[in-house]
Amino acid sequence: MKHIINSYENINDTARNNSDCPRVVLPEEIFFTISIAGVLENLIVLLAVFKNKNLQAPMYFFICSLAISDMLGSLYKILENILIILRNTGYLKPRGSFETTADDIIDSLFVLSLLGSIFSLSVIAADRYITIFHALRYHSIVTVRRTVVVLAVIWTFCTASGIAIVIFSHHVPTVITFTSLFPLMLVFILCLYVHMFLLARSHTRKISTLPRTNMKGAITLTILLGVFIFCWAPFVLHVLLMTFCPSNPYCACYMSLFQVNGMLIMCNAVIDPFIYAFRSPELRDAFTKMVFCSSTARTTDP
Repeated sequence: MKHIINSYENINDTARNNSDCPRVVLPEEIFFTISIAGVLENLIVLLAVFKNKNLQAPMYFFICSLAISDMLGSLYKILENILIILRNTGYLKPRGSFETTADDIIDSLFVLSLLGSIFSLSVIAADRYITIFHALRYHSIVTVRRTVVVLAVIWTFCTASGIAIVIFSHHVPTVITFTSLFPLMLVFILCLYVHMFLLARSHTRKISTLPRTNMKGAITLTILLGVFIFCWAPFVLHVLLMTFCPSNPYCACYMSLFQVNGMLIMCNAVIDPFIYAFRSPELRDAFTKMVFCSSTARTTDP
C-alpha cells in the first residue's frame, strides 16, 4: 500500500543519515517465484476439497478460507510485479489514473489477505474448541449451512474493511485499527486455549476418550498459528514503527529489513499447504491422487 506498506521510501533523510543499517534489497525474482508457488499450492488445496466429497465438511471449508487468504497474498505480489514491469517498459504511464486505481486494487488484495487469515484462523480455533468440548453436538452446532453463512459474513466484512483501509490508509486511526486486529486475534485464540486448558484439567477422563483426530486438529491449528505469527508479526511491527517513529534511527534500522519481512509473508502461503498435507491424511491422500491421476492420464494419452 502506498501509505502503509510503501516502507523505506517514507523514511526521511534524517533517519537515513543517522542509521548505520543499509537497506536490504532482495531480487524480485525471489518474490515472484515464491508467489507463484504460493498460488499453485493453495489452488491445489482448493481443488482437492472441491473434487473430493469426503472433504466437503466445515473443517475443510475453514481451511479453504485460509488457503484463499494465502493465495490472495501471493497474487498481490504477482500483480504488483506485473504493474512494475508495465511501468518500466513504458506501457503504463507512471502515476497515472490507471496505475493509481490498479495500485489501490492490488493493495486491497494485500489487506484482504491479512484480514482473511486473521478471521480464518479465528474460526478454525472456534471450530477446534467445539470439536473437543462439544464433540457429541458438533454436527448439530457446526452445520454446512452455518459454515457457509459464517464464511460469507467474514469475507464480506473483510472485503469492505480492506477497501476502507486502503482509502483511508494515510490516517493514523486507520493504521491503529489495521494493526490492532493482529493482537486481537491472538488474544481471542489465547483465551480459547486457556479455557480449553482449564476445561481439560477438569475433564481429563472425558478428553482422553475423544478421537485422536480432534486433538490432532488442535495441534495443527497451533502450528498454523505459530507460522502465521512468525511470518506476519515483523510486517505489523514495521507498520507501527513507520507510523509512530519514522525519524528514529533505530526504527529506520529495523525498517531497512522491509523486503525480508515481505518475503516472510510470501513464505507463509507456501508453508501452510505443507502443514495441511503433513497433518491431514485425508488431504494428503487427495493431493496424491490428484498428482498421480494427472500423471497417469498424460502417460496413457496417445
